[in-house]
Amino acid sequence: MKRALFSAFATVVLVVAGGGVATASDGAPPRTTHGPCQYTQTPDEPPARSVPLPPDPRRTPSRGTVDMEVPTTQGALPLHLDRAKAPCTVQSFLHLAQHGFYDRTVCHRLTAYPTLKVLQCGDPTGTGEGGPGYKYKDELPVNLPPAPTDPTGARRLYGRGLLAMANAGPDTNGSQFFVVYGDSALRPNYTVFGTVGADGLTTLDKVAAGGIEPTAQDPAPVDGTPVLRTELLRVRPSCRH
Repeated sequence: MKRALFSAFATVVLVVAGGGVATASDGAPPRTTHGPCQYTQTPDEPPARSVPLPPDPRRTPSRGTVDMEVPTTQGALPLHLDRAKAPCTVQSFLHLAQHGFYDRTVCHRLTAYPTLKVLQCGDPTGTGEGGPGYKYKDELPVNLPPAPTDPTGARRLYGRGLLAMANAGPDTNGSQFFVVYGDSALRPNYTVFGTVGADGLTTLDKVAAGGIEPTAQDPAPVDGTPVLRTELLRVRPSCRH
């Protein structure tokens, strides 16, 4: 299922304590971890790359930050993960990174609407359809300010530099994420789990300036494949952390 973003302009296994995996046989419900994050297999959406369900300890780490080194073909894209904001999301992201799930994957979507400016990544298929073969709950932000461009107050400001999960509806987080290169107005339906480092903002500005590939149907698109191919070469915790 395609992970999309929507705005006014765009309708877009390790076993640890308490973290065992419920088994299933043919015809039984999908496997789900026993911890608080309840990572659940999605049989109808198999993994784009083979990866087990994440560890799900009874006490999911919820303090501190984790720095990630993310070299790309367009420059560095360092990420700072915040466990306090979204402990289950950070746990999953680190799990996928440690299994090489994100390595050599392409950021498939650049959006340049007036109120939605993001680069979307995290799908090994590069189509927007791929994921890790599991889903998990939302950890939605509660303190984002109202978007100044939305007089109704329904949308919130996803500010430049935020790191958040893309999804296909409530509680469908998987592997796809987006980084915000310009202040954006979105309903607060997307889990925020960190920020982009200063060098990463420079890289994002470069990719955004390159524009979006035109198509026969739309010679000047504001949503689509970036002209500057942006491949995540690897995603790993920083050795300095």
